[in-house]
Amino acid sequence: MAPLDQGKGVWKSGKGRGRKTPKGRQVEDQAWEEVRALLGDRPRRRDLLIEFLHLIQDKYGHLSAAHMRALAEEMRLAQAEIWEVATFYAHFDLVKEGETPPPALTIRVCDSLSCELAGAQQLKAALEDGLDPSEVRVLRAPCMGRCDTAPVLEIGHNHIDNATPEKVQAAIASDDTHPHIPAYEALDAYVGAGGYEALKALRTGGNWEEVQETILASGLRGLGGAGFPSGRKWGFVRANEGPRYLAVNGDEGEPGTFKDRFYLERQPHLFLEGMLIAAWAVEAEKAFIYMRDEYPAVLKILRTEIAALEKAGIVEPGYIDLRRGAGAYICGEESAMIESIEGKRGLPRHRPPFVAQVGIFDRPTLVHNVETLYWVAKICREGPECLNATEKNGRKGLRSYSVSGRVANPGVYLLPAGSTILDIIEACGGMAEGHAFKAYQPGGPSSGLLPASMDDIPLDFDTLQPHGTFIGSAAVVVLSDKDSAKQAALNMLRFFEDESCGQCTPCRVGCEKAVKLMEADRWDQGLLEELCTTMADASICGLGQAAPNPIRLTMKHFPEEI
Repeated sequence: MAPLDQGKGVWKSGKGRGRKTPKGRQVEDQAWEEVRALLGDRPRRRDLLIEFLHLIQDKYGHLSAAHMRALAEEMRLAQAEIWEVATFYAHFDLVKEGETPPPALTIRVCDSLSCELAGAQQLKAALEDGLDPSEVRVLRAPCMGRCDTAPVLEIGHNHIDNATPEKVQAAIASDDTHPHIPAYEALDAYVGAGGYEALKALRTGGNWEEVQETILASGLRGLGGAGFPSGRKWGFVRANEGPRYLAVNGDEGEPGTFKDRFYLERQPHLFLEGMLIAAWAVEAEKAFIYMRDEYPAVLKILRTEIAALEKAGIVEPGYIDLRRGAGAYICGEESAMIESIEGKRGLPRHRPPFVAQVGIFDRPTLVHNVETLYWVAKICREGPECLNATEKNGRKGLRSYSVSGRVANPGVYLLPAGSTILDIIEACGGMAEGHAFKAYQPGGPSSGLLPASMDDIPLDFDTLQPHGTFIGSAAVVVLSDKDSAKQAALNMLRFFEDESCGQCTPCRVGCEKAVKLMEADRWDQGLLEELCTTMADASICGLGQAAPNPIRLTMKHFPEEI
């Protein structure tokens, strides 16, 4: 048998010097120390990945390749896994070796429908002309939930309402880039007015089925847009073996919607008590609040008040887990939100199974909208009559309408659920001066546009479906004779094109194709209708299924424009 050291064989075919490091991008000691310092003693759990990316982005203004490599090492994850998550979300800036990091200051100008009507494009152009791009970056951004004060922009984390270039220059000069916290009802004031008494009574000797019946009797339905009877969900979740979780969908991304922000900036504890009642009802082991990153003031309020609840002994430390979104409209879809809570890309899941059976960490999960839980607390405190005692046009209950566009006084209006668009415009003090009512969006871009002639329909669940639309999140945008329905529809489809997660071809390609066809002087209606049918029938989630609504309703009600 020949000896092994004769100089033959594959092990001798290399250059003769072994590698000193593993292949690929190397960990830099300084970056690793910086990441460790930021993460502190937090557990290195996979589901906290997005929170950790926020820590790095907030500290350094971007995500460098060195920090991403260090984070991968610290969390024992593949770099590709971290990279794919970070690139999914709009609020993370990834910078590779040799690339120039973004400027220290970023201005995001909202270009959704209400802001577009108020001159967002002209504002963005003026800012781009008047600011040094090496010091300030100007970006377009989707709805920021401040449509009542359009046009709106965010400079750092400070929102400027009714924005002008002069206001921006003043904010830059005074370094005013942090969120402004509005006056709100803190824990002591809420408890002094009888807050948390209902929760304490239920925890002591309450029957969850009785509370569920009370919620059902009130007529409360999911106010995130789906309109599912709220109490009925509790039974579905409880029917599955624990551990169970509760998730609050605070990703209020539908353009024109700002009711959740309105309530959270005024009475956060009414929402928190409702959440804890729902968590008690399904025996949830933990409650997650998923709040959109566009609401920095709300995030700060919730952090402060959750800490106060823990200090007061109303909740165990860590029971409420506040998670911060990162700029992805798709995460308003409940299964995409759950993926994001788990630290992943917000790609909607195929159903079944439904999240009531297989939700967060594959456990039964109760998902509620912020305003829904606000009403849960009110009903438990005041009885079902606070909702079902109101009746109008054969409809029972109350509805929070977020109203913007060409009305005199935009804002959130709590009105009877049977209110028509004329009732809503009247509540806003009529049309803005010099504007005549032409069209309206009844529930965000997903609901499309209706003409002013259809002014007698109650804006409620189930009343709009016969007309090819729905109430959704009750985001009402009013258009006037000075506006183009065609351009409004194009604005809506550009939003969907930008926000499609890209998982399914009908939505990803369909939205892009629709925008190209809608940019033509004359629409190819046959081709657009064929495209709409494909998108509505074959898309995985509600984004692609509802995206055709603005196209179809514009073709139906405003044929003279296309």
